[in-house]
Amino acid sequence: MNEDCLKLTAYFAERDRSGHRFISDALLEICERHALQTSVLLRGAEGFGMHQVLQTDRLLSLSEDLPVVLAAVDTRKRIEAVLPQISQATNHGLLTLERARMLSGRVERVSLPEELHEASKLTIYCGRHERAGSRPAFVAIVDLLRRHGLTSANVLLGVDGTARGMRERARFFGRNVQVPLMIIAVGSGSKLSGLLPEIAALLERPLLTLERVRICKVDGRRLAEPQQPPEMDGSGLQTWLMLMVHADQDTLHGRRPLYVEIVRRLRHAKASGATVVHGIWGFHGDRQPQGDKLLSLRRHVPTTTMIVDTPARIGKWFEIVDELTDEAGVVTSELVPAFRARGQWGESGGLQLADTHQPR
Repeated sequence: MNEDCLKLTAYFAERDRSGHRFISDALLEICERHALQTSVLLRGAEGFGMHQVLQTDRLLSLSEDLPVVLAAVDTRKRIEAVLPQISQATNHGLLTLERARMLSGRVERVSLPEELHEASKLTIYCGRHERAGSRPAFVAIVDLLRRHGLTSANVLLGVDGTARGMRERARFFGRNVQVPLMIIAVGSGSKLSGLLPEIAALLERPLLTLERVRICKVDGRRLAEPQQPPEMDGSGLQTWLMLMVHADQDTLHGRRPLYVEIVRRLRHAKASGATVVHGIWGFHGDRQPQGDKLLSLRRHVPTTTMIVDTPARIGKWFEIVDELTDEAGVVTSELVPAFRARGQWGESGGLQLADTHQPR
């Protein structure tokens, strides 16, 4: 299967509630009830929102309401059908909609257009303990991506989610084989195109999405500025941008971890928000894949920092990110066609998409 799809992403806090229930439970029940292709709930490590309150797992007193991210993927028709219920359940945080191509079943080579500094973002969805021969599937996929010269890959482990419409929650006692994870890889479209069949062959039930992305920096080398689209698209809808910074948890800027300094500087500058998610395995640039090891006294896991805002404001946040990633990290930017923020600070944006599809 190769068809247009939408990726719905919700950013909120762990203890945010929808009525008498946690927002995360309310959203995942909607995903299960409508049998969406996949959804993954990620527990963040650090972040803040428009109310400027920092939450971090580094300090016990600030770890009681950590950020969480829910990503759900299906066809445009099916995602748009659940939007009214999703919107009603999310009275805090922000929602984004992004266009993508969804590949499943028998996956063949796909022609991916490229322009200067433009690349592709491949997201792979699979089970936590799915195997590819004698190795975890995510390890085999990351090794394959690095061997073929991709720019970065980060494995993000879900704590809850759905797979083919079935709820898969992580449990303390249990194998948790199908608890979902997602692998976010960035690199040349020409390199990714030929790898798609080989990646799919490593998975029992492959599900992949492809999106266009711009690579702005790699390990201190500045390649491009973020996109500069008009504030409104041709249909009169406001446009938004997302910056993502992929680095290692132990990468430092001065005496602080890079992701900590990025969040600190953005918060000091009154950015609308930022969310950091730790991965369990991955690489960026020329580094070898790495992740948590049982007997290691220090964590060596990848991190992904996400920032969503208007094109004008993203330019300001990119200046901060550009300064801080002078030696390490992969920085990308991508268009977010629809965005909505809600909470005690008010409401901005809208979850309406233009009818005309942008080329992918």
